Amino acid sequence: MFDKQLLTEVCALVQEVGAYQLRCFRTLPSHHGDEKAAREFVSEVDIRSEERLICGLQRLLPEAGFYAEESGEQGEEKLRWIIDPLDGTTNFLSGLEQFSISVALQLNGRSELGVVYRPASAECFSALRRAGLTHRGQPCQQLSDRPLQQALIGTGFPYRSVDLADFFFPCARDILYRCRGIRRFGSAALDLSYVAAGFLQGFWESDLQPYDVAAAMLFLDESGCVLTNQRGERYSPWRDRILVCAPAVVHRELLPLVAAHYPQNI
Repeated sequence: MFDKQLLTEVCALVQEVGAYQLRCFRTLPSHHGDEKAAREFVSEVDIRSEERLICGLQRLLPEAGFYAEESGEQGEEKLRWIIDPLDGTTNFLSGLEQFSISVALQLNGRSELGVVYRPASAECFSALRRAGLTHRGQPCQQLSDRPLQQALIGTGFPYRSVDLADFFFPCARDILYRCRGIRRFGSAALDLSYVAAGFLQGFWESDLQPYDVAAAMLFLDESGCVLTNQRGERYSPWRDRILVCAPAVVHRELLPLVAAHYPQNI
């Protein structure tokens, strides 16, 4: 069921939807889009992209259900697609190129197939479980074992986690002066893919949703990264508010810095 042919077809579908997004990119006013929650925007492009993805994925695997950002849960839960049709909507609406499409196929809650696509650079990350991670169709290299001091770390601001802001900024300050630098790009699906591929060497963020991370969690597993909450337990987007991931050497240094600032009981 989860074979390279299916992965190839999903990649092709995602690239088609990415082409549609590029046709719309920078044609909409920056104030376009509806605010569905505080600082959370949805545009017509998000909705139409999701519809195109669901239609195409239904043709590929009619028996699978869906959990998608805009339309929620539909159908079968044991086998289902987890979809973020446009991760980085604020960037998209602002004319910034850092946005992506994320699609994962989960069986019993575990991602078995994943694709994250950056339309602006035609950059595709993809994986099947136990078959490795590819970037632009080529296998990703083994991750380096550089220490935190030499690591570039990604994060996301707690714009929808106001109660965590007082923990985030001191934590960011401590990490900043112990690493090579911190980057905030605005698409968690891409950020996590960058860690898995070795372009970033670590990442932490709060209150990510299952559709933000479903594909990239598979990538992190395939690349051998460590993925935990602030307590050092295996991270679950259904349960945990804090995500920390990195190759093992960096994770051993990064986790205590995060754990020192965030409450352990959240």
